[in-house]
Amino acid sequence: MSPASPLRTLAAAGLLFPAAAFTGWTAVDTADAAQAPARATAGSQSVPVLNGDFADPVMKGDGPTTVGLDFWDGQNQRYSPTASGRTDNAHGVALQKDGNTVRQRLRGVRNGAQVTVSYEDSPAVSKECTGEQVVNGQPYTVEASGGSVQAVTTAGDPDRVKGTPGKGRWTTRSYVFTAGENEPLLTFTSKVTDPRTHVTCTPMIARIRAVEVPPALDRTVDKTALGTAEAYKGNEREKTLHNAAAACNGENACAFRPVPGMSFRYYDRSRVVGEAFVNCTRNTLEHTRIVPLSERSYDSVSQTYAAAQLPLNEVAKLPTSGDRTEDEKRIKERPMAGQFSLAYEQGWQRAWQWFSSDQRTVVERIQPGEVSWVELQPSRERVEGWFLSKKDDYRLHAVIDGPSRAAPDRLLQRTGPMSEAEKQRCAASRPMTTTPVGADAPAYSSDKGTLKAAAPAARSGRAIRTVPLN
Repeated sequence: MSPASPLRTLAAAGLLFPAAAFTGWTAVDTADAAQAPARATAGSQSVPVLNGDFADPVMKGDGPTTVGLDFWDGQNQRYSPTASGRTDNAHGVALQKDGNTVRQRLRGVRNGAQVTVSYEDSPAVSKECTGEQVVNGQPYTVEASGGSVQAVTTAGDPDRVKGTPGKGRWTTRSYVFTAGENEPLLTFTSKVTDPRTHVTCTPMIARIRAVEVPPALDRTVDKTALGTAEAYKGNEREKTLHNAAAACNGENACAFRPVPGMSFRYYDRSRVVGEAFVNCTRNTLEHTRIVPLSERSYDSVSQTYAAAQLPLNEVAKLPTSGDRTEDEKRIKERPMAGQFSLAYEQGWQRAWQWFSSDQRTVVERIQPGEVSWVELQPSRERVEGWFLSKKDDYRLHAVIDGPSRAAPDRLLQRTGPMSEAEKQRCAASRPMTTTPVGADAPAYSSDKGTLKAAAPAARSGRAIRTVPLN
């Protein structure tokens, strides 16, 4: 099997994207531009069906040939465009007999998306077909994860004679479904059951295209519950994240491709920082204090490990531990951190920050009977996307949430009335020792002899003079 063009493969998989604002999947040559469906509904966007014309690997002759199709799984019999009776560059693929499938995962499609797949079908052009086998068309099914199984019969070809190739009777079809999982699996299955039918005399498909209306963006998801990260290799879902993360364990081993429609900035919930000051006095109080501010990042990869009660694999560690020293170390040592930061900076034209810290000087003026406190409403940013392996077809979906440089944090200096508990605290008596006996009795005597008498002066040789008081 000859490999597909590296540039086409990377572009079709979404590894290449413009440095300016994102506009979705990017076509880099005319072959990739042809991947876009001819008709797109309002609010829809193109879905990359990789090798949707079945042109890779490049074939010699007109066929039929049995060969693994790039990015597709399953058995097939491939014909050149000319042998398929087509006037474009799309190759025709016969699905072989009952139960044989041709399938591919639709890259980047999210659970809940409304997907429309368009394609063309035809009865077999194989010279092995008898008129009876194609006169009423040939059956097959198309289905996708979350969608129903749609039974289809191709157009008939009543004039066929065995030994003479058909000219193709191509009919445009569509299949609409709601994705029941991320990267739903699109499958075409042959339903030709007659054992006398030659393996090449089976229904044919060509020119697969798709568009989607993405699911509504849910902004209510908390940063501490970003969902389950997923990993794929080719058309298979990986049981763990380890292999996909390990494939990215090199400086340029993976590229991160953000999904712009699912990435956004927001203000987080306010939280009190520092202490609350309660003025129990009868006077207005004024004082200055320093308020420390700090924010950290979160990611769905580490949360997925934690939910499964598994230790976080070393290669999957992003700078989201919340420990400043540890996160600074991860920024330097973990390639995935650099891959993400580079893609973010290229896409949004500003640097990503994994954590932030600062301090503010606040002057408080608190009226009698009031409380003063400071709240922080941090500006944050959430980015959803895929780590894509450049060597192997590993894909790791991740959501990363961190402090944003795009908008300032909000610092709220607030005063307000005391709560009932604070009022009770202010009204409480001053702590003192008790008088065990007669605490409420009047004083029973006056004691003026508490001072020590001065020592008499030393006698001198002079006579002492006495002066009467009256």
